[in-house]
Amino acid sequence: MRKLKLLIWMKHDRESLRKLEAIEGLEVDVLTGEGFTDDEVQGVTVPPERVRDVDVLFCTYPFKNMDAFEKIKLIQVSSTGYSQLYGLGLPEKGIRACNGRGEFDTPIGEWCLAMMTNLNRDLRAMIRNQEAGVWDRSAAYQQELRGMTVGFFGYGSIAREAARLAHAYGMQVHAFDRERADFTERNYYLVPGTGDIKAEIPSKFFFPGDELEFCAGLDFFIAAMPLTPLTKGIIKEQHLRALPKGACVLNFARGPLIEEDALLAVLRDGHLRGAALDVHYQYPMPPDHPLWRFPNVIMTPHISGSSLSANFLPRIYDLLALNVRRMMDGQPLLNELTAEQLNES
Repeated sequence: MRKLKLLIWMKHDRESLRKLEAIEGLEVDVLTGEGFTDDEVQGVTVPPERVRDVDVLFCTYPFKNMDAFEKIKLIQVSSTGYSQLYGLGLPEKGIRACNGRGEFDTPIGEWCLAMMTNLNRDLRAMIRNQEAGVWDRSAAYQQELRGMTVGFFGYGSIAREAARLAHAYGMQVHAFDRERADFTERNYYLVPGTGDIKAEIPSKFFFPGDELEFCAGLDFFIAAMPLTPLTKGIIKEQHLRALPKGACVLNFARGPLIEEDALLAVLRDGHLRGAALDVHYQYPMPPDHPLWRFPNVIMTPHISGSSLSANFLPRIYDLLALNVRRMMDGQPLLNELTAEQLNES
């Protein structure tokens, strides 16, 4: 009987490969060598003879010549975002796809709490004081998060883990989404002990049409939606100005969710107390971009997901192994994307 063939174009370690190679009925092929050392490059072409009989592809970005994959049945991407799969016509070709939902919940949840703490105590100003030898015990540096309100604009798995941590800090949690979804019956990958599966943590939940009311009650606004053609620029100046003066904005999702000019406007006139941005409008952000210059803005270079941490590879390869076994056993896949999601472009 022919083995299921898996092609890996991803960072890997020996232990992760060993676990995959131990799966009976699976053939593992790792793409390495010249031209294939960076798995985060887009538009790469793979030799057709190498991939004609591949059943499963594990990657961050698909190859330019995906038509060379004559037998492919499943693409597992390492990222939570999946816009790189738009335009491939996967549903029409009968090709299934799964994303990396769940693997980034812990590090990004921690990033959110770190950024709220840093903004709330104005750590950037304290570091500037330290470098200048200034002793300043102002009240601005002595604020606490307990009792403050954080709102998640989008309540997927990452937001739910950040909400769990915020709730443990004693913060009030509000959420906005299309529905207050119970994830109990959904086949999502989840690190044990994380998240808010039943959406029980938010004390208030808001739905489409309630955007301004949602914004009005927040100390911290966190953009937490995937970027699609429908959500690009969904957060406009009217939403940012609906936030109370002195609120802060965090964005770990995608930069263009927030209209760039709108964000700059509310930072320039002081309506926002600060912002923490891990996702941006250009990659890399040019040195002369005005967002670098605000003393109350924390810019991190798209590292909240911590894909170079010691936990990333074990988690993503655990998800891959689970989905390979599920596919071989005819069970539902974890994090499978719907035809509607894949055709959102």
